[in-house]
Amino acid sequence: MIDGLDLILNFLCEYNMKFRYLIAAMFTLTIAIATPAANAAPPNIVVVLTDDQGWGDLSIHGNTNLSTPNIDSLAADGAIFDRFFVCPVCSPTRAEFLTGRYHPRGGVYSTSTGGERLDLDEMTIGDTFKAAGYATAAFGKWHNGMQAPYHPNSRGFDEYYGFCSGHWGNYFDPLLEHNGKLVHGEGFIIDDFTTHALQFMEEHRDGTFFVYLPYNTPHSPMQVPDRFWNHFKDKELTLRNRDPKSEDVPKTRAALAMCENIDWNVGRILQKLDELDVAENTIVVYFTDNGPNSYRWNGDMKGRKGSTDEGGVRVPMLVRWPGHIKPGTEIPEIAGAIDLLPTLADLAGIPVASQKPLDGISIKPLLLGTADNWPERMIFTHWKGRVTVRTQQFRLDNDGRLFDLTNDPGQRRDVADAHSELATRLRTARQSWADEMLPLLTSEDRPFPVGFAAFTHLPARDGVAHGNVQRSAKAPNCSFFTNWIDTEDRITWDIDVAEGGRYRATVYYSCPADDVGSEIELSFHVSSLKGQVSEAHDPPLRGAAEDRTPRGSESFVKEFKPWDLGIIELQKGRGELALRALSIPGKQVMDVRYILLDRVED
Repeated sequence: MIDGLDLILNFLCEYNMKFRYLIAAMFTLTIAIATPAANAAPPNIVVVLTDDQGWGDLSIHGNTNLSTPNIDSLAADGAIFDRFFVCPVCSPTRAEFLTGRYHPRGGVYSTSTGGERLDLDEMTIGDTFKAAGYATAAFGKWHNGMQAPYHPNSRGFDEYYGFCSGHWGNYFDPLLEHNGKLVHGEGFIIDDFTTHALQFMEEHRDGTFFVYLPYNTPHSPMQVPDRFWNHFKDKELTLRNRDPKSEDVPKTRAALAMCENIDWNVGRILQKLDELDVAENTIVVYFTDNGPNSYRWNGDMKGRKGSTDEGGVRVPMLVRWPGHIKPGTEIPEIAGAIDLLPTLADLAGIPVASQKPLDGISIKPLLLGTADNWPERMIFTHWKGRVTVRTQQFRLDNDGRLFDLTNDPGQRRDVADAHSELATRLRTARQSWADEMLPLLTSEDRPFPVGFAAFTHLPARDGVAHGNVQRSAKAPNCSFFTNWIDTEDRITWDIDVAEGGRYRATVYYSCPADDVGSEIELSFHVSSLKGQVSEAHDPPLRGAAEDRTPRGSESFVKEFKPWDLGIIELQKGRGELALRALSIPGKQVMDVRYILLDRVED
């Protein structure tokens, strides 16, 4: 923009030097109004990222089935994007937000058992803002690695409270972690995350803070407090999915109730910013991680979560910054999660910490209304080998079909023949992107790190069952190991010990009274540690009573008891940490949720 202005001013200079000075002065005044002074305090940042909330799950997008006034107010007081794109599922979107780079570059190829981890040579948005002097925190579902140095405390976030897996089995008073230590949450999980965020903002009101709130709803299990559910449990839905027969109406009701709970918590955030008198200097961003997790109203778009079509990846995106972003700004240009890191750094006037090239671009000019001749661009979407490409008007799908989303938002008519030259160009671009990116998505041979921090969690999610041992549910994320009934059975973890030495091993277990007495052994290379299950602990499963609709792949949960097994010597390097039974007097050994390894200082 400045280069273009210079050309204009040089041209004017030939005719009237005084006019040049006048125009330059007017330009300087405009920039001074639109941009904070150089010595102004940098803005605080609050980013809310919700889980499985579709574009259609907001009243501002026309959904009359629910009301989301607090989220909607971000658009009224700031900007709303018409076409904002993310990945079809959770962890890839989070990786792209964190790095400003397409998720294959960061090695994120799955949503569990290690495939969700973001490569350690990637710098995150937390690193960027921490390096600039911000107090940084994340409250919620991380989903890009659990063990240090993948843990959020190792990725630029001073404070972390939440869970690092993709699914969680219970949303009321759940087991969570605070800076790596297991704790119990209080109340409904989204309310609890918000409360911790509000406390953090209050503690850092006199400085600058970057708060990342990756909420985990309306992801299943479909649990929500009564005050929100009661409004929806018998509600007549006036808007339905484009294929009404595919819609699970009770699940839709539960999802919308969860969205209204999110809206209430967004209201709490906005109110707290006002109370702290920092709202005017705080950028609030709201977006979601993929399309809806069930077939429900989504503006007639094709696809839902998991799909690379429009309905799977087009999501809400709203940004508020009073005094800088004009209220009611509508942005038609396409943008995506990859753009948020460069944009927020640009708005804050700080450098991006990563030295790697970004795929995203700063969309600051779109937000501030200073964009002239915005360039045409392509945004690529990938999941499970399927690649699609989006331009301002068109989407080329994985099968090479071309859809005009401006005139055919439901993706019903293939127009590739009518736009053959464009279709060919997009197919070539898609293939080039796939050739570059997809080879990066091999299931890497990466063990789980131990000893990079004082304590390491090894959940059942990251272990491997052998023999009769089974997971408590299909999805590994919040599962535990059960059906351990034979001395030939084993549970193993592929680990890499960063620092050899003595580690205290704690097993989180449950065992009925009739089965007490099994002898077990924990081993790593030549080291081993033996113990006997001597104390019964048989709590009930939790979750079913709180579910508003039957759950799918998430495990029910229970309160596991920590058992201090003792101290084991772990050699530096990679190996198999194995848990096996030496004797089993009852029908089973025990159920296992975690092993915790705490380094013991000599």
